[in-house]
Amino acid sequence: MPARASKISIGIIILLMTIISANLNWGKDYWKSIIKADAKGYYAYLPAVFIYGDLNFDFFQEIEGEKYFNINLYYDYRACADGKVVNKYYCGTAAAQLPFFIIAHGLSYLRHADMDGYSKLYPVLINISALFYLLLGLFYLDSTLILYKISTKYRCITLFAAVFGTNLFYYTVVEPGTSHIYSFAFIAMFLYYGKQYFLYAGKKNISILAALLGMIVLIRPLNGLIILILPFLAGNFNTLRQGLVTAFKDKLRLIYSGCLFLSIVFIQLLIYKISTGQFIIYAYGEEGFNFLHPHFIDILFSYRKGLFLYTPMFLLSFTGGWYLWKYNKFEFYTWFGFFILITYVLSSWWMWYYGGSFSSRVYVEYIPLFMILLGMALEGIRSKFFKLVFISVVILLVGWCQIQTYQYRYYVIHWSGMTKEMYWESVYHIYKLK
Repeated sequence: MPARASKISIGIIILLMTIISANLNWGKDYWKSIIKADAKGYYAYLPAVFIYGDLNFDFFQEIEGEKYFNINLYYDYRACADGKVVNKYYCGTAAAQLPFFIIAHGLSYLRHADMDGYSKLYPVLINISALFYLLLGLFYLDSTLILYKISTKYRCITLFAAVFGTNLFYYTVVEPGTSHIYSFAFIAMFLYYGKQYFLYAGKKNISILAALLGMIVLIRPLNGLIILILPFLAGNFNTLRQGLVTAFKDKLRLIYSGCLFLSIVFIQLLIYKISTGQFIIYAYGEEGFNFLHPHFIDILFSYRKGLFLYTPMFLLSFTGGWYLWKYNKFEFYTWFGFFILITYVLSSWWMWYYGGSFSSRVYVEYIPLFMILLGMALEGIRSKFFKLVFISVVILLVGWCQIQTYQYRYYVIHWSGMTKEMYWESVYHIYKLK
């Protein structure tokens, strides 16, 4: 199979996702639900800064409560901090969406459309931004798989599995305004440049990694934990040590990279300063982590939001762990150590099921890590029979994921409160609509 086949596969995936998005979101009044729930908070920084000049979001009532009021889509993303109204969410997603917002604003002007930040072109361009970041993430995932010596045909399978066999599909097409697809793209880039740094000792990658880490933190601070995946990317202790020594030898570049990281993260602090007078606030009120009572098993296996139950492609990818154990125990321990750490932290959030979501949405950004294992499994299986069985299971799980995504969209799978009885009822009535 020609090496460019994986790039062609990415093109096919993006074409399919664009057609699906256009069909579901761009016609009639469907565009009104593109920016919904949490996505309203992530996006609100753009009209707040570039249209209303109001980082206390006084325009909320006019837009959400009057002009575009919809009882089914109404969502208040504001919070109170130090007596001031602020956006509960972080601004990194809006920063990633900015080029597409500018395009929407310009097109609205040329078409004499309402330039309020919420008329049709703005949500449609946000949907297109999600498709762009999917493209970017898949390109870097493919490039990372090349660094792990995954052959072209197995990279193609892995890319299709990543999109259509996980909740990445849902968070690109159905909820493209949430932070997950953007985190997915930046983490995919971080993995690629991190692996490349340890392979080739490219000093310029230090600055690239710092900028990427800054964006990852700006989008969702908790995802800054991705820096702890560097030992896995190094591949062994000696390479990790040498990489760190090389980084600290070039003090000027290290200082520059640190300043680059801090300048990106400072964007959020500057927004807080303008809106409240304080650089550091906590906009989540009483919401927080309870590290003494994590829901480790629930977040992975429960009927409510279990990652492995609703998106079993994640679990199948663990078969690649066998090849890590067999050929590189350092990679095995560092990968699974990172997985255990993020699962512990994510499951310690007060609402461990993260509200309305398909599967456990907080793992979407880490899909590239799981796909590295899946690619290793596809590459590592030597028996033709077992390889055929494995690929068949991948195809079946893609189909099952699409069925469950369909069920979730039509409320057969409840958005938040699934139980064992409800789950098996949904399995029995696969095509049932409520």
